[in-house]
Amino acid sequence: MPIRWKQGVSNMGWAESLQQAIDYMEANITESISMEDIAREANSSVFHFQRTFSILTDMSVGEYLRGRRLTLAAHELASTDHKIIDIASKYGYDTPEAFTKAFRRQHGVTPSDARKHVGELKSYNRLGIQVNLKGASPMKYRIVERESFQAVGIKEEFSLVDGENMQGIPKMWERANADGTSDLLAGLNNGEIKGLLGICDGNADGQKMDYWIGAESTEKAPANLAAIEIPAAKWAVFEVHGAMPEAMPIVWKQIFSEWFPSNQYEHAPSPELEVYPAGDAYRDDYYSEIWIPLKK
Repeated sequence: MPIRWKQGVSNMGWAESLQQAIDYMEANITESISMEDIAREANSSVFHFQRTFSILTDMSVGEYLRGRRLTLAAHELASTDHKIIDIASKYGYDTPEAFTKAFRRQHGVTPSDARKHVGELKSYNRLGIQVNLKGASPMKYRIVERESFQAVGIKEEFSLVDGENMQGIPKMWERANADGTSDLLAGLNNGEIKGLLGICDGNADGQKMDYWIGAESTEKAPANLAAIEIPAAKWAVFEVHGAMPEAMPIVWKQIFSEWFPSNQYEHAPSPELEVYPAGDAYRDDYYSEIWIPLKK
């Protein structure tokens, strides 16, 4: 049966902090709350909180808040005689038109239909964090310590709002594979890490991230590429077995839902790496890696 971790388990602090942030969102669901306020409740940077939240829940913080607000609005429409315009304002919509558009997008019916009990409604329920430790599928990893090193490649900026990064990064890879960038980077790869790198680096404001497609290289970056210095760190290097793109998200979720809760390490504020060695990434036996910077 699942193991429910309780207060006082030191290595579960991150899960308790995440639940505290969710409780904060729920307690202030009708207020204008910032991502900085939410991340502060989790004792986290904005970038790492949003990354962890989206990996564990398969939705962005913004999607969760919008889904919960429209769920509560639908309940209020169906169970009270409060004016639609007042409900719209309560849940953060400036005009009835904006509220109706968002409401229809989620529920498939208008607020007036919901009031008349016409059609079905979609409920986004309140999240509760429960961490399960599973022994049937052990995770294979190793600890690596490295000095700083250089990677060269291409960079694009993506918003973390509404999962824009999850949609844009695969398209970035498609372009790099089609226009010869991937082949160019493979030719420049002369460092210890063999393979192409997906480098996830949070921006200062936490609302956006820089994503690099690159390779470890000691060469000076050609004119059409840029260079990034990866800081010295202790890394947890996780094995990923399986075809892309399905295999990688599975291990990401395991790292945050299973590995971190049962280890003494925390995520260090440095870029994360995905390593894609040469080979057919669509084969079931393809091998790749996730590198997570650590601190105790």
